[in-house]
Amino acid sequence: MRQSKFILLVSIAGIIVAASMGIRQSFGMFLQPVVTDLVITREIFGLAIAIQNLIWGLAQPFAGMLADKYGSFRVLVIASGIYIAGLVLTAYTSSATGLYLSLGALVGLGMSGTTFTVVLSSVGRLVPEEKRSLAFGLVSAGGSVGMFSFVPASQLFIGLYGWAVALLILAGCVMVVPLFSLFFRSQIKQDVARPDTREGTLSQSLGIAGVHSGYWLLNLGFLVCGFHVAFIGTHLPAFLNDQAVSPMLAASALALIGFFNIIGTYLAGLFGGRYRKKYLLSGLYLGRAIVIALFIMLPLSDVSLLLFAAAMGLLWLGTVPLTSGLVAEIFGTRYSGTLFGIVFFSHQVGSFLGAWLGGYFFEATGSYTLMWQMAILLGLVSALLHWPIRDAPMIVRAAPA
Repeated sequence: MRQSKFILLVSIAGIIVAASMGIRQSFGMFLQPVVTDLVITREIFGLAIAIQNLIWGLAQPFAGMLADKYGSFRVLVIASGIYIAGLVLTAYTSSATGLYLSLGALVGLGMSGTTFTVVLSSVGRLVPEEKRSLAFGLVSAGGSVGMFSFVPASQLFIGLYGWAVALLILAGCVMVVPLFSLFFRSQIKQDVARPDTREGTLSQSLGIAGVHSGYWLLNLGFLVCGFHVAFIGTHLPAFLNDQAVSPMLAASALALIGFFNIIGTYLAGLFGGRYRKKYLLSGLYLGRAIVIALFIMLPLSDVSLLLFAAAMGLLWLGTVPLTSGLVAEIFGTRYSGTLFGIVFFSHQVGSFLGAWLGGYFFEATGSYTLMWQMAILLGLVSALLHWPIRDAPMIVRAAPA
């Protein structure tokens, strides 16, 4: 693949991920105004985000399977339409049930076909193996660019127009997904890198993954990633508001996470091509545990908040290129959309727990202390889980004609 086409592919895929993930990571800014206007609790809003993450995770393996079979274009177009419908309906909802169905179910279903799994599986099949880890890192960084852009923009829109109009504006921004997905429709055979030699069938690949201990360890480890990201992304603005931190500074903290995650995901992709990914993942989760522990132990100030955001940003989504890259490295790229989709479901189970339990424990105890402590413990557990993963490539024999 020529360098120009590599850059174009990574740029297009990164823009799609930036729009879909950036908007999703701005939902924490809506917690306070939605809770106030609809007269609901933080637990209800947290449960809506939890439902979103669970639906996203449940649908993800099937979205990956459809992308593996029919290509990414159709999946991206249909899913982006569902995503837009979910945001528009959320803007007009007036009840907890409406919030669960729109921001929860519809947005979650839409995201299953517009985010990492579908996009990265296509990119993985289009780039040479030696460039795959770097490509994954660069595309994943698109989510960080989106977070850096959409979080402060969402706060600005909420301040100027209210949360409902802000959601309609974000729905319009999702239109970039079907527009740029045309690139995947127009791909020609010459652009496709030499196919992975470990072809086999989907059932063979699923069977081998099902008895591979490392695959299950990846599932458990990625669950922790989802817990961290959903809890912090959903509840950090409210936590800071309770500490008398201004909404704009809270938005700036989330945006800073996004900015430094651009660096973090790029480095994860770069180093993932040079060092064993399982060790990098162990170090990343250990780093998260340390950063969170320091954040809650030290007195909260503007400086400590911004330092926390910068450090957490470096560790935020570097798990995505490393985990998806490890799946492709062990099992090949032919069915990576399906196999990573299953791993991503575990991530979303963790996201469900992080978003919902954050609100539940706050309503039960009046603080987020228990959630921060759980985040530290789970980071340590995940660091241990990745260390023994067997990462040697598995040979999947093609079925005889």
